[in-house]
Amino acid sequence: MDADDKGDSNWEDLGLRAYDEAVARLAGFRPRAGQRAMVQEVARALASGELGETPQEPVRAVAVVQAGTGVGKSAAYLTAGTAIAKARKTRLVISTSTIALQSQLLEKDLPAIAAASPVPLSFALAKGRGRYVCKDKLLRHALIETASQDLLDLGDEPAQPPSSAELQLRAQRVSFYRALVDATGAGWDGDRDSLPSPPAPEDWIPVAAERHTCTVKACPQFDDCAYYRARRKLADVDVIVTNHDLLLASMNARVLPDLSGCLLVVDEAHHLPKKAVDQFAASMDLSRLRWLDKAPKALQGVATELELPLPEGLDASARELRGALHELARLIMDNFRAELQGASGIRRLVEVEVQELLGEPLRQVAAHTATLMKAANGFATELKARMREQPGSTRLTALYASLGAFVPPLSAALETAEGLLAEGDAARRTAKWCSCETEGSFITLKLHACPILPGDLLRQHLWPRVRAAVLTSATLTSCGSFQFFLREAGLSGDPGVRTAAVPSPFDYAAQGAIVVRQTKASPKDLAAFNAEVAALLAQDIAQLQGGGLALFTSRRHLQQAHDALDESLRERVLVQGARPRGALVAEHARRVRAGQASVIMGLASFGEGLDLPGDLCRQLWITKLPFGSPDDPVSEARAEYVQASGGNAFSDLVVPETGVRLLQWTGRGIRTETDTARITIFDRRLTEQPYGRRILAGLPPYPVEVVPAG
Repeated sequence: MDADDKGDSNWEDLGLRAYDEAVARLAGFRPRAGQRAMVQEVARALASGELGETPQEPVRAVAVVQAGTGVGKSAAYLTAGTAIAKARKTRLVISTSTIALQSQLLEKDLPAIAAASPVPLSFALAKGRGRYVCKDKLLRHALIETASQDLLDLGDEPAQPPSSAELQLRAQRVSFYRALVDATGAGWDGDRDSLPSPPAPEDWIPVAAERHTCTVKACPQFDDCAYYRARRKLADVDVIVTNHDLLLASMNARVLPDLSGCLLVVDEAHHLPKKAVDQFAASMDLSRLRWLDKAPKALQGVATELELPLPEGLDASARELRGALHELARLIMDNFRAELQGASGIRRLVEVEVQELLGEPLRQVAAHTATLMKAANGFATELKARMREQPGSTRLTALYASLGAFVPPLSAALETAEGLLAEGDAARRTAKWCSCETEGSFITLKLHACPILPGDLLRQHLWPRVRAAVLTSATLTSCGSFQFFLREAGLSGDPGVRTAAVPSPFDYAAQGAIVVRQTKASPKDLAAFNAEVAALLAQDIAQLQGGGLALFTSRRHLQQAHDALDESLRERVLVQGARPRGALVAEHARRVRAGQASVIMGLASFGEGLDLPGDLCRQLWITKLPFGSPDDPVSEARAEYVQASGGNAFSDLVVPETGVRLLQWTGRGIRTETDTARITIFDRRLTEQPYGRRILAGLPPYPVEVVPAG
């Protein structure tokens, strides 16, 4: 789209007209003042941003819109967004955080909007490579003998001959791969999610499509490649739905269309900063190193096949790398064993420990991984050239795949070592720690390095590529302000950003109340507080009619509250994890509709995205203010950075994060305009402490009742 071909006001008006037409065309779709106000914000941003090539710095327009529960934000951005995208001859990219919202958009909302659209409207889901099968790998794995040891198997099985049980497991795996080959012949599209039942990760990973092993057009299976077939489909649709992980991954790979030429909507945008941190986190495994024994053999095999000399010192580099990784493991266990064997299995590393204790082996890791990667990349370049000369060569593609299999662990080791070795301000902006997990008799020891400032990452990598965007969620403000989200999202002070808070249509004063249930025990006196809350909760459950939801900040407290119930009351309770989430919610609904009392007890993941309208949630209990874990190394590093920069970590980080989380949790109470709910919060700090009152001020305008301790 040429930036000179503009019509901002016309496009903005078009977005509003599209919404009004959808309201008129769709049965049961009635206009809402808040929804129309959101449409205006969406239309203004998507119409104003300049797309494509520009003779000077392009105009950027980003709308940050908090839409309260019940506004109907997806209908607002879909009606305006699809119409403006069509008019601007571009595409609309929608990114979500959860599969549930993706499903809602693709199965419900977009079909409805398409039905009401006066012009054809097509849409598709963009997934990462790993969701698709690599047919070339699949065929090779389906044809191997069950007793053979495949070059691409990088696991850590013992070196001795396989046992009969292991041979049987391999035979079952080969049988599974052959069944997948048969399925492709019977019309299976190669999408993992379209299989009748999800395969086990250990079965799927060896045959999943993956960037480092992909030879693209040189692959003999390219024309029938499931991933590229899906990519070609994306090129022809008007609306692409994806997730935040893939959106951020596309910054360094051409997975999605060029964002500078598209309109972008980021729904569930409050998750974007955390996803950005995760995207740039790095870790190296110090325990599972069998892949490192295979790397020199693979390189030697490629060199022999290509009749090229093997670079000097590769065997030595592999040995030295293994030695450095073993030395890191020894140093960590010798110095931090007791802490790693604690409940969290995590030990934060301070800078002097990284540089003085671990510095030398880390520098060796960085040097030797760089040497091995340079050799692998050199051979990969030569293989690509040969494949262009010999298209369809299965031998060359197999060799390329054997090289690519070693790139992820080598890259992970290099990135982690470089992150850990960062000094000065870069070190202060990086969390560094080690972790230990035990599975049976096997111990997995890892080193980690993770950037702590998501705003910096997004400001550097994402926003320069984006020209017209909408970020929306029901929870973008904290304690009544957008400032925390803008800072976390890298948008603070951005002149192209406009914020708007669209209130919920719900009458909170009439539909519900927040009850602050005070306790005798302080929330800081964990044992006494948990026991007192468990007893109070048991009293409420005994009197419950209809459905309820109790949210806990720890598994231990949830279990303690469940154990405190009489046997007759336990029959009313469904505990998160006892069965799949969908099955648990379905059983809860069945009980309530049968006139029974039913309570779901859940943790933080049930505080968001769980929809329990009407009688399914007449009572919502929040057992404690949902502060983040104090042991999280990223949070600790962030707090130190804020303090060192002259800020107040508790006020600037902890309180805003807790405010967002509590706003999400209280949002489980009222889901429709006819719902009623009583929200009980067992934490007197909400009204007694200044920071609690600050958090409370950011919640919907419920009437607040304080019940003194009995």
